[in-house]
Parts: sequence; C-alpha cells; structure tokens
Amino acid sequence: MSRWDGKTIGSLIGYKIFLFLIKTFGVGFAYLVLQVVAYYYFFFSTRNRNTLVDFYTTALKYKRKDALRLTRKNFYRFGQTLIDRSAFLVNKGHKYTYSFDHEDYLIDMKNKGKGGILLSAHLGNWETAGNLLRKRISSKINVVMIDAEVEKIKTFLNNNTGGSLFNIIPIKNDLSHIIKINNAISKNEFIAIHADRYLEGAKSVELDFLGKKAKFPLGPFIIASKFSAPVTFVYAIKKTTYHYALSATRPITGKLSPEEIAKEYVVELERKLKLNPEQWFNYYDFYQS
Repeated sequence: MSRWDGKTIGSLIGYKIFLFLIKTFGVGFAYLVLQVVAYYYFFFSTRNRNTLVDFYTTALKYKRKDALRLTRKNFYRFGQTLIDRSAFLVNKGHKYTYSFDHEDYLIDMKNKGKGGILLSAHLGNWETAGNLLRKRISSKINVVMIDAEVEKIKTFLNNNTGGSLFNIIPIKNDLSHIIKINNAISKNEFIAIHADRYLEGAKSVELDFLGKKAKFPLGPFIIASKFSAPVTFVYAIKKTTYHYALSATRPITGKLSPEEIAKEYVVELERKLKLNPEQWFNYYDFYQS
C-alpha cells in the first residue's frame, strides 16, 4: 500500500461544485448531494477503500463486513468535514454548535500569557473547531503545516472565499518557521500542529500504535519540547449534523523530551480513535509495511 506523499485529497471540480452548492442552497443541500458522491468514492476509489478496510480489520480488529460499513461512513464524514470547512469560509458557519470537554485548560493557558501548543491529528475536524473557538479562546491561531494543498485548489479557494481564517506557518527547509513560531508564542498566541503524518525522509519516532509499530513525525514533538509554552492534545469530533464535541488534555508544563511527549500523544490518539473510528482520515498505509 502507498505511503503518504504530503498531498491532500480532493479535486478542483469537486471544490467548485460544493462551494457553489453551499453558497446557493446551503449546507444541508450540500450534505444531500454528498451522500451520492460518498457512495461513488466508496465503489470506485478502491485504493483508499482497501487501505481503510485493512486498517480497520488489522489495527482495530473489526470484522470485514463491519469494516466495509465503517469505511462507507468514513467517506461521508470526510466529505462533511470539507463542507463544514468551506461553510465557515463563506460565512455559513452560524448553524454550528459545540461542547468542549476541558475548555478551561485552553482559557487558563491563554490567561497565563505564555501562548500554547495544540497537537492534534487527522481524526475529526480540528479546523472547524478552530473556527468555533477563535472568538472565545483566541483571535489568533497559527497552523504549522506542510503547505501541500494542490496549487489550483488553493488559488480557487483564496479567490472565492478569501482563503483560510488562520495564519498559516509553512514548514521550510531554512527553518524560518521556528522563528515565526517563537514570535507567535511570545505574543501569547496558539500554535496548532497535526502530529500524525510521517513524510518519508523526515525525522521520525517509532512507537507502538494499536499493537503495531508506526512512525510518527518527530518535528511537532521537537517544537512542543523546545518552547516554554504549555502543550495540550486537542480534538474535534463531529457528533451530529451541526454539532462538534471538542476536547483538550491537561497541559504538559514540565520539561519533557520529544519522545516522551510523543508517547503521551499516541496514548490519547489511540483512545480517541477507538471511540471515533469513522473519523480517521489517513488514506494510506499508516504502518508503511
């Protein structure tokens, strides 16, 4: 099976169609159309389907028929996260609500004036969570990422929606992103990083994940260890049509090594994944066998 190549999934025509549907008919109608699209991808996107089925059967021990059912639901949930993301970009996010387990942790981090590092994964929809929290928790959230969206898609979204509501800090070979992270933390801002996708050739840490060895990128955990800001693991799980359940773990404030933070991260990732397997959005061989 394939390795992750640093690119996101999606086609330009798909973004154009769904952005038009959201703007013209609303999010609910876009969801209806998505049901057909999700079934199409389930039947014809065989590589992604087989990768997920294999993950569900080998890592999570589902029977094949249950894994297939879960995969169908996964494709639909993934489409919903893209629609939800777009809804906020075109000012259609007013319908969304959320509950937050341990919201006080983030409020406390903000009030202490040290900024904070939020580690998450491609599980659920953290970007929508950030949109919901921008006014209540922090007006400035910086997302550190490999800037690998297909250029045509990114240009289209920028021209038609104004682009991301977050400040993007792209990872650069010259390490200029480290300076930007330091500047943001010194201003009591939050740094958000996905820490689950390992890109071939990058520094990694190998850890036990659901009973098998898997590589995780070491970079996010080096950042979490290097700076004096508290570190928490955050997730946003879609529970109903317009409602998200957000969570944060007790912040790590002591000096831990990158490997120690990574181990704690994986424990929480496993817990969240077992509770919400249909929202695991890694469509490649996670164990890279």
